[in-house]
Amino acid sequence: MKHKRHAKILELISANEIYTQDELTDRLKKAGFEATQATISRDIKELKLLKTPSKSNDKDAQYKYAHSNSGEDKVSAKFYNILKETVTDIKPAKNLLVVKTYSGMAQAAGAALDAIDFPETLGTIAGDDTMLLVFAEDETAEIVAKRLEKIVNM
Repeated sequence: MKHKRHAKILELISANEIYTQDELTDRLKKAGFEATQATISRDIKELKLLKTPSKSNDKDAQYKYAHSNSGEDKVSAKFYNILKETVTDIKPAKNLLVVKTYSGMAQAAGAALDAIDFPETLGTIAGDDTMLLVFAEDETAEIVAKRLEKIVNM
């Protein structure tokens, strides 16, 4: 039964954007699988599911479940993990965003930011433990800071 449930979970997250364990549990129940939240939590760990951004370009986009073996999601998840593990502080300043990292990690975090592609960013400069992101508009720094904070605090 566990293997069938795992297969159904993979099918559900491939076909739908599922954001929470509750939503996954509900969809499994509708498909005829009874499982507790604790079981779903174990399944998520066993399947090595990741939380990746939804395809929505909305600034308040949510994070959905994805399988760690799917190519694009796996690459994206690696970049998000780099940011989660290295960024220590985020401060907007007019049309600039100053991002502090652990010593020696700003280059890696900058490369991850560039790969994720925040289209509003005009440029990124990274030193040893600090990155500077430049935007055309003052408000953009605040918006990107909030999006980056969501990634770092996932």
